[in-house]
Amino acid sequence: MAPSSPPPSLPSLMVVFFLLSFSVLLCESRLSLDYYSKTCPSFNKIMQDTITNKQITSPSTAAGTLRLFFHDCLPNGCDGSILISSTAFNKAERDADINLSLPGDPFDLIVRAKTALELSCPNTVSCADILAVATRDLVTMLGGPYYNVYLGRKDSRFSQASSIEGKLPKTNMDMSQIINLFAGSGFNIQETVALSGAHTIGFSHCKEFSSNIGNDTHYNPRFAQALKQACADYPKNPTLSVFNDIMTPNKFDNLYFQNLPKGLGLLESDHGLFNDPRTRPLVELYAKDQNKFFQDFARAMQKLSVYGIKTGRKGEIRRRCDAVN
Repeated sequence: MAPSSPPPSLPSLMVVFFLLSFSVLLCESRLSLDYYSKTCPSFNKIMQDTITNKQITSPSTAAGTLRLFFHDCLPNGCDGSILISSTAFNKAERDADINLSLPGDPFDLIVRAKTALELSCPNTVSCADILAVATRDLVTMLGGPYYNVYLGRKDSRFSQASSIEGKLPKTNMDMSQIINLFAGSGFNIQETVALSGAHTIGFSHCKEFSSNIGNDTHYNPRFAQALKQACADYPKNPTLSVFNDIMTPNKFDNLYFQNLPKGLGLLESDHGLFNDPRTRPLVELYAKDQNKFFQDFARAMQKLSVYGIKTGRKGEIRRRCDAVN
């Protein structure tokens, strides 16, 4: 009798499960990589030109767009609802307290891309697709991993500030709260840590961490002193900020994870990643292996990019990204 083959490993089963569930979702939603190949042949070129020009003139656009993407997708799905402006009758998501610090450059990028696309192929490309592609391309421009973005999302017709309450991580949350928040949207601990690696670019305002500097012993002492000096005037100047990754703030790499064991994390949630036994092994893995971080980040971003999407009659193609039709 021939010996039986060993059972597949857990990581292999997880990859197979991810691919199967992802394929089912794409089939149900009718998304595809070449969704605009016939209806808007100039889509890719317009997006590339607009993104490149904006990033060159405003280098903080990449980090801001990545954050905007998270704030759009994680609460209620990738439907462009974060882009809608408030009216006299409705307070939209972008005016929720947690979104007030979102920078203007990514909003401007989406407006520029939408304007150019409307001139070339009117009423065809959704704002949700524009945001998803812009995020991927900007991550790649800064040295991060390339991943496929499936297209065909529709834009939401609704945006209410109250609908996102408790659905986005806050800087003062402990790891249990963050893990549970991501789990509520279907993301496991590994995906949560990988997505947290987005902090390798961008900055945080002093008000988000200054109160912790003197009380949190996990800060490197010299780093803590430098932060106190950098943020000394933040009560008078609330725009003061510090890079999330002080080593390579404009490069998408794994130095964010290398910083955490050295006490160079900026936010309370950053320190939590290294100090919590559930997430620390992943921090150490990504600190040693950038390729593994890139692989897991790309997979998690691809999953996030199709989370809660609207298709068919559940959404629309907005003529303007900041207002419903």
